[in-house]
Amino acid sequence: SKEKPTLGGTRIKTRKRNIAAPLDPAAFADAVVQIYLDNAGDLELIAKSIESAELNFSRYGDTFFEASTSVAFTGGRTQPGTTKPDEGERHPYSIIDCEPKREAILPSVIYIQKILRRRPFLIKNLENVTRRFLQSLELFEENERKKLAIFTALAFSQKLSGLPPETVFQPLLKDNLVAKGIVLSFITDFFKEYLIDNSLDDLIAILKRGKMEENLLDFFPSAKRSAEAFSEHFTKAGIVPLVEYNEKKIFEVKLKEMKTALTTQIAEETDISEVIETVKQHVKDAKLPDVEVVRILWDVMMDAVQWSGKNQQQNANAALRQVKTWAELLNTFCTSGKLELELLYKVQVQCYEDTKLMKLFPEIVRSLYDQDVLAEDTVLHWFRKGTNPKG
Repeated sequence: SKEKPTLGGTRIKTRKRNIAAPLDPAAFADAVVQIYLDNAGDLELIAKSIESAELNFSRYGDTFFEASTSVAFTGGRTQPGTTKPDEGERHPYSIIDCEPKREAILPSVIYIQKILRRRPFLIKNLENVTRRFLQSLELFEENERKKLAIFTALAFSQKLSGLPPETVFQPLLKDNLVAKGIVLSFITDFFKEYLIDNSLDDLIAILKRGKMEENLLDFFPSAKRSAEAFSEHFTKAGIVPLVEYNEKKIFEVKLKEMKTALTTQIAEETDISEVIETVKQHVKDAKLPDVEVVRILWDVMMDAVQWSGKNQQQNANAALRQVKTWAELLNTFCTSGKLELELLYKVQVQCYEDTKLMKLFPEIVRSLYDQDVLAEDTVLHWFRKGTNPKG
């Protein structure tokens, strides 16, 4: 068969070739170092020169931060995976060469901020480099680690174009770094620096985002992972609000544990002597204050009542039955006039706020008095001058 003629002559297929510049991070790093040297470390001028330089940032973002953060940090190129400068140019204007003080380090943070505003895509590279540095903290000297901690804290204080907290906190949890105590000292410097400009709530917020807030003890070597060690360490470091925050959190967890155990026992109508033992055990283990115990006992008792939707009389009977059933439990822990008064306030406020119980206050008080939970003196004292304005 004859070949069919084609219109428009022959089409020659040409394949577009990707003509790529050879990959040379070393030359890129040297160019960045040179800019530092040419401008004698003046970060304003360096930022301008970098702005106008013909540098391939999208390809060498990591190299830029190693030669800029790393030049900013170690003043020279670093070999991949390490932080010790490679041979090649160095400059003396890096964070590692300056004083471990915020005023010396802040300008570099602001400089990096400027670069990132012009080239937001570089944030990914800053993340990579930060993660690498934090994973190899043991290669730095103690003084240099302190500078890194100040730099990192300032990066968060300055809201450094979205550096994510998980990039900072997660890489620190390498077992060998934690075991040597390197992580604890780094994180202590970080907290101290960060709290100069920010509140404890801000710190807790970034810890939450970094998935660290629930397990702050993970920063401690395993032998020192106790609430006491935590309190002692951060008190000594002068970060008392963090200690108070942590103690409050532990306390709340223990209260909740007691509440859960009690709720189960009351719902299952466990023998009252067993319930009393449970409470005593929790009070002892968690050093719970009497007042909290009395409040929780009342809450748990009332939460366990099977309330009817509409029927006031049924609700009244159920509430009074509950008081009668568990009076001995209340009696065991209402051991003073002060605690009896606390219970009376608790009942008063609940009867004021809960429509089901609104008209029941006198009857509940009467029942508590009949069961010897409240003494006559307590009721009279409350009546004369102890009333809470609610109801």
